[in-house]
Amino acid sequence: MNFVEELRWRGMVHDMMPGTEELLAKEQVTAYVGIDPTADSLHIGHLCGVMMLRHLQRCGHKPLALIGGATGMIGDPSGKSAERNLLDEKTLRHNQDSIKKQLNKFLDFESDAPNRAELVNNYDWMKDFTFLDFAREVGKHITVNYMMSKESVKKRLTGEARDGLSFTEFTYQLLQAYDFLHLNKVKGCKLQMGGSDQWGNITTGTELIRRTNGGEAYALTCPLITKADGGKFGKTESGNIWLDARYTSPYKFYQFWLNVSDADAERYIKIFTSLSKEVIDGLVAEHQQAPHLRVLQKRLAKEVTIMVHSEEDYNAAVEASSILFGNATSDALRKLDEETLLAVFEGVPQFDVSRDTLLAGVKAVDLFVDHAPAFASKGEMRKLVQSGGVSLNKEKLTDFDQLITVEQLLGGKYLLLQKGKKNYYLILAK
Repeated sequence: MNFVEELRWRGMVHDMMPGTEELLAKEQVTAYVGIDPTADSLHIGHLCGVMMLRHLQRCGHKPLALIGGATGMIGDPSGKSAERNLLDEKTLRHNQDSIKKQLNKFLDFESDAPNRAELVNNYDWMKDFTFLDFAREVGKHITVNYMMSKESVKKRLTGEARDGLSFTEFTYQLLQAYDFLHLNKVKGCKLQMGGSDQWGNITTGTELIRRTNGGEAYALTCPLITKADGGKFGKTESGNIWLDARYTSPYKFYQFWLNVSDADAERYIKIFTSLSKEVIDGLVAEHQQAPHLRVLQKRLAKEVTIMVHSEEDYNAAVEASSILFGNATSDALRKLDEETLLAVFEGVPQFDVSRDTLLAGVKAVDLFVDHAPAFASKGEMRKLVQSGGVSLNKEKLTDFDQLITVEQLLGGKYLLLQKGKKNYYLILAK
């Protein structure tokens, strides 16, 4: 399998230094991607770089995932308009351990294969590097003129960014360049990959290697992922889409991919899955025949959810989706944990009722007209119940004055009322 060809048809090549493709064709290449450790989870903005490493390993080359423990203490000015908060070592080590667990789902770190993945942290080789040593061994090789010609630096110096550029951030370019030099010497690493906004930092590394020891070094970047409408990829109203279920539930993660546009689904399924070209071409053709079936979105959501979480989580997310949009059973509803239940019914009208009311037992008609007024009148409710149009916890309500008690509460807290086909109400007993 040819790595560059694989990335090309997937739309994952933005810039590439001359000679990169030839190098990859003639030998097993060690390549790395830097990962910012400012949180203890990756989010889907990291996924393109991680998938580059995954494809690299599948093509027989050796991936290095570099956790930027040292550079994370500085902050990369690329694409930023202000300096970031700096992290302490304890937090960075915790974040590194958490990220390693997530990367295990994408890369083979454990086998005896010669191209098994490795995790490295630049804090390990930078922590004892004194400022004077750095200035003498690294700083003298790269001119300020060269560093200031980089786009990421120019933008911060020309007033496009409000706060200018601190010296701390200005040194980031040299620190990242030194990472490449170190890995080139110690691990025989000849290729650095990243997003297109990293091109300036990466090529500074290739220049430092060339000027220091005359070694071979190359750069390859992928496009920054955007939505078809130009919006920012991976952001929702509630923030980032995280890979850790503590921050983004598997249900919400699945829904994110399920709800992308047709144009985005066709691009994303190439970038964020390992499906072959033949399979993807077939899915695209099938989707074009019947776009309303959302074949691409469903397969994309399945592949990414299983890869990041598990098949069990994927199945649970599909089942949870069917509760809102399909003919799910009461049993399926009762299986939902509280977080998923609230995620599924986010945005539906909610009412609070006194737990004491339910402890004593209350007629359905009184509960849903007086205490949680989903119906305008008792007459309206009576008619709809008689026509079979009212469900409680996904079971038809057959008697409008049926007694409702705490026994019916989902998870000891909730009742789900369905009025007609599409109108849901969530009642919380307090």
